[in-house]
Amino acid sequence: MNTCVVGLQWGDEGKGKVVDILAEKSDIVVRYGGGANAGHTVVIGDEKFALHLLPSGSIRPKTVCVIANGVVVDPEVLLGEIDSLAKRGITLDGRLLISESAHVVLDYHKAEDKFREASLGDNKIGTTVRGIGPCYSDKVGRSYALRMTDLLDLDNLKEKLDKIVNYKNKIFAALYNAEPIKADEIFEKCKLYSQRLSKYVCNTTEFLHQQIESGKNILFEGAQGALLDLDHGTFPFVTSSNASSLGVGPGCGVPVQMIDNFIGVVKAYTTRVGEGPFPTELNDKIGQYIRDKGHEYGTTTGRPRRCGWFDAMVVKYAAKIGGINEIAMMHLDTLAGLDEVKICTGYTIDGKEVKMFPSNIDRLAKVKCRFETLKGFGQEITNIDSFEKLPAEAKQYVKTVADAVGLPVKIIGVGPSRKQTIFRK
Repeated sequence: MNTCVVGLQWGDEGKGKVVDILAEKSDIVVRYGGGANAGHTVVIGDEKFALHLLPSGSIRPKTVCVIANGVVVDPEVLLGEIDSLAKRGITLDGRLLISESAHVVLDYHKAEDKFREASLGDNKIGTTVRGIGPCYSDKVGRSYALRMTDLLDLDNLKEKLDKIVNYKNKIFAALYNAEPIKADEIFEKCKLYSQRLSKYVCNTTEFLHQQIESGKNILFEGAQGALLDLDHGTFPFVTSSNASSLGVGPGCGVPVQMIDNFIGVVKAYTTRVGEGPFPTELNDKIGQYIRDKGHEYGTTTGRPRRCGWFDAMVVKYAAKIGGINEIAMMHLDTLAGLDEVKICTGYTIDGKEVKMFPSNIDRLAKVKCRFETLKGFGQEITNIDSFEKLPAEAKQYVKTVADAVGLPVKIIGVGPSRKQTIFRK
């Protein structure tokens, strides 16, 4: 069976844990979009693994890991992850494949990202300043882009790099009065990247189709969340790729008809990082309680996340555009201890009922939420291993979310580790 796992909120839903669990029965895990701005955390026993480019399935020693063409690859970050896993006894040799068509994030992308954000002042997007947006911009612009395949031909790479850096320096000087970046220094880094990463580079689209024809089980892993999707999210406060399941096809060359199941991951509440409207946001002691209890600080940036009640309008929208079949709810344990919990089940704008989540931020900023209030569950649930053993109030919360979203909640996370997961038939 081929399965796709995506986030249905603004990212950070807990996809890493879900992918890691499902990877046990998968032959291949594919990362199809985003860059090192993604942060997936996997907890195994007392060990915590923070991944940014490698698929979450990389912790499974027998799983083949594919970084597909839709990903923008920061070689420095990727090598850091490979080395970090190697120090912990996990090798990727013979089981990591990187698309030759994946674009490469280099120093000038990170500089451009930093310059752009600083120039926007109060109107900043809130990027991670990892060079992701500028790299995708170059990809679309075509003339000044580099892909992994370029690292295989250093002679041509030197010529291309000189042209690109010369162009970037003119822009940086004119717009930001910045000091020039040195092409030679970047080229020296690229030689190292070429030396260490060339053995992984191949045509991953061809590989995936061969594996599908041979009957392998493939798991497709999304990055960020559907509301950060470039085309269908809360633009412009989005990422630079199609972060919903709609990005699978262009992101790896496998059409959605070849995927059997789409699992949408949500938190039992809502969080987001960066700027933009957030209808259910809690700027009070309850919001801080959720932030602290849920350790809501970014895996990639360490930034505190904005926290709010579960928003069914957000999740229904993301599930609809993404063809989602079932829900995996993470962080249910974070809500333990609250006297009451709320679920946003509807919106009004200027007194009129809203039928679908408005990704247009001007309309979203006017939203008034309709909440359903439920009794909280005071006891901790981190050691509970079945749905039937959950407190009645926790079970009612899950059922209310399922009814509000219109999809079954089949996986429930009650803690960060693999074993703190409940599966419902």
